[in-house]
Amino acid sequence: MGRTILAVLAGLVVAWITITLCEFGGVILHPPAPGTNLADPDALAAHIAGAPPAAMALVLLGWVAGAFDGGLVAALISRLHKRGAALSIGVLVVLGVIANSLMIPHPLWMTVAGLLLPIPAAWLASRLVGGRRKDAA
Repeated sequence: MGRTILAVLAGLVVAWITITLCEFGGVILHPPAPGTNLADPDALAAHIAGAPPAAMALVLLGWVAGAFDGGLVAALISRLHKRGAALSIGVLVVLGVIANSLMIPHPLWMTVAGLLLPIPAAWLASRLVGGRRKDAA
């Protein structure tokens, strides 16, 4: 059980790093105008509303890749609960998408995809590692 908790924590760190890197890519594609205060919710909403689809897709890619990468790490570290550890990462990413979407307005297509894709991505990562248990092979 302790190793599974460690696996989920490590997977969460990897997911966060992946998501952050992809979000930085979105900022590179669509940097805020000079003097824009992104701490102001209205300014942030206006910035996102003007973002090109490629920048938004890169953020979505971060959510999905983060769930996959984090799920893969969690499944690799966990001995007994590989699929559960990986799926935990997918669920945590979806919870992050929900929180993010409630705080910051996103296009509907992005929110829907962000809710639907991370859990299957984490599941796929667990399948690549080899299923539910190390000794199941």
